Amino acid sequence: MGKWIVLLLIVVPALEIGILILSGNLIGVWPTVLLIIITGVLGAWLAKREGTQAIRTAQLRMQNGEVPSGLLLDGICILVGGVVLLTPGFITDAIGFLLLIPYSRSFFKAILQRLFDTLVKSGRFVFINRR
Repeated sequence: MGKWIVLLLIVVPALEIGILILSGNLIGVWPTVLLIIITGVLGAWLAKREGTQAIRTAQLRMQNGEVPSGLLLDGICILVGGVVLLTPGFITDAIGFLLLIPYSRSFFKAILQRLFDTLVKSGRFVFINRR
């Protein structure tokens, strides 16, 4: 898994730079910069809105004695989506928006659920109960 992360840390920024240069050539430097700023601001607003909604829903479920398990995965997706949207680039912005929009977030939640299940079953991810 570490090899994939290193690969992503090399490939994604290289692709982002290429797309930013292409965008700068096609629409101009200032429109490209403005687009990056607008997506960052819009992403921060959307992350705040979705995060607040997830926290409120989790609080309501806990008050009703329910476990907000699905909302924990929502929170992870919202956090990652917000952070990724703050990084400049169009690929990361697209991924960030997909993680923040509830309908597309369900796809990523399913992937995360399978990943956590696999890690727990293999013994590489252990829950520690500290009371």
